[in-house]
Order: sequence, then C-alpha cells, then structure tokens
Amino acid sequence: MESLWTRDIKAPEYPSLSENMTADVLVIGGGMAGVLIARELQNAGLDTALLEANAIGSGVTSGTTAVVSAQHSILYSELISKFGSDAARCYLEANLQAVRDIAGTAEGIDCDFEYRPSFMYSKNSAEKLKKEIETLNSLGFPAYFTTEFPLDIRAAGGVVFPDMAQFHPLKFLYGAAKDLKIYEHSAVRKIKDMTAYTDEGSVRAKHIVVATHFPFIDRRGLYFMKMHQTRESVVAVENAPELGLTAVENSEKGFFFRNYKNYLLIGCGNHIPGKENEDFSNIALFLKKHIPSAREVCRWVNQDCVTLDGVPYIGRYSPATPDIYVATGFNAWGMTTSMAASKLLTALITGQKYEYEKVFLPSRPMELPPLISNAARSTVNLLTPTLPRCSHLGCALKYNSSAHTWDCPCHGSSFDQHGNVISSPATKPINLHNRPTP
Repeated sequence: MESLWTRDIKAPEYPSLSENMTADVLVIGGGMAGVLIARELQNAGLDTALLEANAIGSGVTSGTTAVVSAQHSILYSELISKFGSDAARCYLEANLQAVRDIAGTAEGIDCDFEYRPSFMYSKNSAEKLKKEIETLNSLGFPAYFTTEFPLDIRAAGGVVFPDMAQFHPLKFLYGAAKDLKIYEHSAVRKIKDMTAYTDEGSVRAKHIVVATHFPFIDRRGLYFMKMHQTRESVVAVENAPELGLTAVENSEKGFFFRNYKNYLLIGCGNHIPGKENEDFSNIALFLKKHIPSAREVCRWVNQDCVTLDGVPYIGRYSPATPDIYVATGFNAWGMTTSMAASKLLTALITGQKYEYEKVFLPSRPMELPPLISNAARSTVNLLTPTLPRCSHLGCALKYNSSAHTWDCPCHGSSFDQHGNVISSPATKPINLHNRPTP
C-alpha cells in the first residue's frame, strides 16, 4: 500500500550519524512534529540536531490527510465541561495560531497550500453540534451551523470552521526541513545522562525532545498507560466531485473527506491495532452508492496516538526529567498540534513564557475510565501465552492478514514479516526464526 503523497515525489536524502557529537538540543523523530520543532529551535539560535530512525516523513506524516484545522472533533464543549472555559480558550487559540503559522511557513514552500473551511457533520442528531457552536461562539470564534453538504448523503447538520486549510504534507515537510542538521537511518537505542546513543554514534545535548509518534522511554511519563493507538483506512479516487471543503463525520468509525488536485480522499476506521484488521469494504460500499464513477488510485492505512482526554501531551517528559521534552498524542490532528508543539517547546527550552502551556501539560491528572480500559487491554495481552511477543513490553502479537504484519494490541507497535519495526513504541526487532508466516 502506498499513500498519495509518496507518489511522484523525490525525497531529500540525509547522512546517518557516524560519530559522537554535541548540540544545544537534540530532536528525536523526523515526522511533522520533529521537523517543525527542530526548525523553530534553530530559528531561535540554538544548535539543533535531529535524528530519524528511517527517512524523514516516512512514518505517520506520509499517511496523514494533512487537514490544517482547529476543528478537532466535538472537543471544545468537552474541554469546558472537564477543565473550564480558560482551558478551552487556550486550546482553541493555540491551534488557530498554528493554522496561521503553517500558512506563513507555506508561503515560502511549494506545497499546494489552500484555504478550505472544515466541516464536521452528524448523520443522526445535530444537538451536540449546536452546543459546540454555542461554545465556540462564546470563546469568540465564528463557527456556524449548516445543513448543506456537497455529497448526497443524509446529514442532520454540521459545524463549519471558516478559513482552515489543507496542503501536501511531504512537500511542506521537505521544504521546512531545508538547512536543518538531520541524520537519517539513525535510530536511538537508549538515552543516558543526556546522551542519545545510536548504532554508529551519539549526541550529547543540553536538552532532548522526543517526537517519535509514541514515546519510547517507558520508565518515565507512563505514556504506555496514558495513550492507545488507532488506525484508519484511506482511499484516493479519481472521477469524484470537488467538495470545496474538508469534512469529517462526528462518529467513532465515521468517514472523512478532502480533495487534492483531481483526487478525492475518503477515509474511515478508528480500530485498535492487533484487534481488528484493516477494512476497506465500507469505503468501497460508500463509493458504489454515492460516487459510482470513482476510480481507485491508491489506498493506505495510517496510525494515530489517542490520549485519555483528547488533548496532546506537549511539555516536559516527566517531572523527574526536566531537560527532556515530549510531543505526542495528537489524536488524529497532528498538523496544527505539531506546529503548536514547536512554539511551546521552543518557549520552554529558551525560558520564554508560553500562554497555552498548561492545557498541554503531560503530567496533568489522568482520567480514570480510559486509563482502566488501556490497562485492561494491556493486561489481557500480556497474559496471553502465544508467540511472538512484542519487543516493547512483551505483549502477545497478532498477525494482520490484510497488511501482512505483526501488530501489538497493547500499544500499537507493528512489525513486518521479517520482524523489523514498522511502528513505535517498539525500537527493537522481534525474532520470528522458525515461525512460519500464518
């Protein structure tokens, strides 16, 4: 499976780390978050190095739908209910500023940036959507309600965020990475005494940022308890209508849509790795019913980290590691929150004030029901007596017959048929010796 973004594009190439070096800041992870964080730190005058285990943009960033929006599900009503209006305002303003910052950065990059309203709709009831609009309006944002949608599907109505955007994520990433000190194929095996060790060299830094999609330092922060991963299936088709907006259904396994040039991207899913395999049948049925003229061009699967309360973890990795930082748990909205992370972490590292820091605090209290659910799933799979086992924390892996991978139901790690790591938090391969592929 190959995403639309990796077709007909030449990726830049960077050397691997082959020596021991020092830096003011080391960023680990070369996805959208890592590159934007490294760029912001370098622009602040800090000597910054970035280490990427594979090639920059080759992970989750290559599979994102690249919608640039502050509309992150029906979140603002929930934030006010849980944390108060100040937290909701902080989250909204941080992400609206991120939209503006991405637009400003895109002015110097040929990345097909376009302003598009974002639209969240419901098939059944509009009551939660109308409540969300009231909440947003009370925070000073001009969201509005509509019953109009360019596709012929039944909808009770939707929330519109004006002046949001979309772009080509890899074109943007490669442009943003220009002139950064990047080392590819340099997986970090361990961090000790503010030194990150790879197979061929090391980087000692005053500050370290872990931007590896799923954090890999397990003894601090408890991220393996505070997050789980979900997967979504995406199909790009030709001979489909131009929507003029980006859209997502307010449903756990609902559809989402966006156009790119002559293509329409349609996705759905939200299933747990190792529990359910990828399923494109719902998309096929939707196309047959609503867009019978559409012709599939490519399909792929992407993976997202989901936090306990729907808000990313951005800040100090843990109270015990004051000079190590984290950016993770973007809840399928990684474009704006990656940019917000770059501003927040640069402010922390340079000793500046960042008004919205408290809402993203990684050490905030954990919500009990989703924590119990994560713990129960992990316990079940830890006690399952089958092989092979995940190299992360030892959970029993499940074979994915659709993608031909071994997936971890506990924390979302994935391995190919040779045992090599595809998705974190695992950093080491697994031994499949003498075990036939199912």
